[in-house]
Amino acid sequence: MNLPNRITLARICLIPIMMIFLLVDFGFYPDPIVWNGFKLPYNQLIAGLIFILAASTDGIDGYLARKNNMVTNLGKLLDPLADKLLVAAVLISLVEMGKVESWIVVVIISREFAVTGLRQIALLDGAVVAAGNSGKLKTVIQIVAIVALMINNFPFVFFGIPFDQIAIWAAALITIYSGAEYFVKNKHLLRGTGA
Repeated sequence: MNLPNRITLARICLIPIMMIFLLVDFGFYPDPIVWNGFKLPYNQLIAGLIFILAASTDGIDGYLARKNNMVTNLGKLLDPLADKLLVAAVLISLVEMGKVESWIVVVIISREFAVTGLRQIALLDGAVVAAGNSGKLKTVIQIVAIVALMINNFPFVFFGIPFDQIAIWAAALITIYSGAEYFVKNKHLLRGTGA
């Protein structure tokens, strides 16, 4: 197994660890970080750091694979799967914690399923549906929103700015836009008419 695939597998392995820290209170953490009415339990902080670490490996594996001519079918399968599992796992966890509305998570996850299905249709035709700029922007905004939610809107909470909620709404909107853009640009695949 090459290095890019190992990085991708490591990202997948970090998901349950992150979820354990996010959702399970073992009772042995120090008192939460409390300052001026702000409260951040250490388990959420640790989960947030694990999420940032996992998300930061997203581009590294693909870059290394392309640069060193190490692109494999396993990597083509695992990389998008790892990305979707990471985002879905943390968003579902945040719903359970009451930090995000479930309908927003359904919209985000549904778009991922729909675009994955479109990519499968493209593969049957021997085509590739590459990530566009709106898809890349969607990923960045989702990551920013998730981190803000995981760390209780720090530091914006001190200024009375609901940045975490603004960011998750922005993520939902760009997710809808980028999903629609994928389907509009690739509607010929759905009709089976080729390019």
